[in-house]
Amino acid sequence: MRDENIRIRAAAPEDAAQLLDIYTPYVEQTAITFEYDVPTLEEFQRRIARTLQRYPYLTAERGGELLGYAYLSPFVGRAAYQWAAETSIYLRMDSRGLGLGRALYEAIEGIARAQNLTNLEACIGRPAGEADEHLTDNSVEFHAHMGYRMVGEFHKCGYKFGRWYHMAWMEKLLAPHVPNPAPVRPFPALTGPELRALGIEAVAGRP
Repeated sequence: MRDENIRIRAAAPEDAAQLLDIYTPYVEQTAITFEYDVPTLEEFQRRIARTLQRYPYLTAERGGELLGYAYLSPFVGRAAYQWAAETSIYLRMDSRGLGLGRALYEAIEGIARAQNLTNLEACIGRPAGEADEHLTDNSVEFHAHMGYRMVGEFHKCGYKFGRWYHMAWMEKLLAPHVPNPAPVRPFPALTGPELRALGIEAVAGRP
């Protein structure tokens, strides 16, 4: 059960130091991300700011400490893909198993629906055989539990820690696919009441 003292709110570039602390072990110790080098603080701040121009970037906070974060990003980037977005989620290593993943993903999905997105796509590293100390199938199992289905897998396309890893795509459909879909609303266009209705703290200064 999720701790009632944990709140979900929009992240900001000012949160970058804590969020980078969460991300760093994933780069250095796991193949969950295929990134080799830990980004600089300045680069991480730019990533957050760039995401927030169009997509949600949420964090779970308890008593001023950030325990995890999730965000959406462009899927491929061509205009025709604009109703689809890619998901990402990272939890502090000592904060897994608290229900934060579900809480963050449910909040992200609520925002995605409010933005008129139809598809969420998850790019997931997975072992090319037996699980090892750097990667298991936990992320695939989490996404399946959240209603994502497997749609494809690329074999041994990622190389990290001297080993080859597969990359899977999983997908969740949020809305019917109709002719002339409603325009995608950028995250900054969502109002404070809309966010609060989704259980997300409104961004400072947002009506």
